[in-house]
Amino acid sequence: MDPELINDCVHCGFCLPTCPTYALWGEEMDSPRGRIHLMKQHVEGTPVTPEMAGHFDACLGCMACVTACPSGVRYDRLIEQTRVEVEREHVREPQERAVRGIVFNLFPYPRRLRMLRPTMGLARRMAPFLERANPSLGAMAGLAPRVERRQRLPRLVRARGERRATVGMLTGCVQREFFPQVNAATARVLALEGCDVVVPPEQGCCGALSVHSGLDRQAGRLARRTVEVFERAGVDTVVVNAAGCGSTMKEYAELLGREPGFRVMDLSEYLAELGPVAKRHPLPLTVAYHDACHLAHAQGVRAQPRELLAGIPDLEVREIPESAICCGSAGTYNLLQPQAARDLGDRKAASVRTTGAELLVSANPGCTMQIAAAMKRAGADIRVAHTAEVLDASLRGVTL
Repeated sequence: MDPELINDCVHCGFCLPTCPTYALWGEEMDSPRGRIHLMKQHVEGTPVTPEMAGHFDACLGCMACVTACPSGVRYDRLIEQTRVEVEREHVREPQERAVRGIVFNLFPYPRRLRMLRPTMGLARRMAPFLERANPSLGAMAGLAPRVERRQRLPRLVRARGERRATVGMLTGCVQREFFPQVNAATARVLALEGCDVVVPPEQGCCGALSVHSGLDRQAGRLARRTVEVFERAGVDTVVVNAAGCGSTMKEYAELLGREPGFRVMDLSEYLAELGPVAKRHPLPLTVAYHDACHLAHAQGVRAQPRELLAGIPDLEVREIPESAICCGSAGTYNLLQPQAARDLGDRKAASVRTTGAELLVSANPGCTMQIAAAMKRAGADIRVAHTAEVLDASLRGVTL
């Protein structure tokens, strides 16, 4: 933990109303400044106690406090450094170790995730029984999405019409295996806007889940492989359609100690910079746009998705109350802290319901699963789509 970063915090309290766990429990040690106080104690010699580790584990890493902080405290770096220390020093209970072992030996590996695809329907039905055995296993089963037919993307998707740019595309892990239609829509949108899209088949996990959970060795290994793959592909821009992945890849220089040979941009960020050329067809829909935390807070990308949606004729965008409060997904948080995540998911679902929208638009697969599950619990199923899917439908003139 960096003492200089710790000392940047003046304990002013501007972070408190933005922190999801403080909003839930009102506990000082479950606020950003409270956790920074614990970090300072550790730097000054206090060992990582189980209670201290619990407060750090309870943080979603949503970075809303980074946006709110007037002093520019790098809480994002602090919590990542702290979690590395927790993993090195804290001895977890056997059941907790087992759950974490399942999660981090499964989700960063697309081929292993692929084996789960045929079991998704059964997992959803078994969720209540699994929850009695272990809340994390129950949460994992309850979040299982309805997976569409697997869609293989070619190594190169050619631009439609005049080629304006060449970009690489990250296919991800959860996105690739559980939401293949989002990757297909992303490639089509980029192609329709004049981009050759390079999709290296040998790519894997970017390391985001590992970074956010303090598994620095696994994170470094996965990040180095991702950099090597896209540098070999010879692209100068890599477009990412999952908020958590994009956030981590933009921090590769800090993680790996060198700048990669390409820039990383979120899909909406890149399309806004590129500018539209393809014709938008009307989509008569009311949509509620959900700000994924690692897009809005970590990357500062808020206006671009809204601008892209606003450019679609007949589509009305409605804002969600408390949009800055995390939905409770937060990478693996909804698996490792299922009760807190469920409470935040229910809170987000209630906010979404007030919009009266027909469709929820999200830019992160974890958020999509989390909010869809919460809406179902509330008896208010709502269709959920990625920004790329909405744009794809408009550009191709098809219904969504």
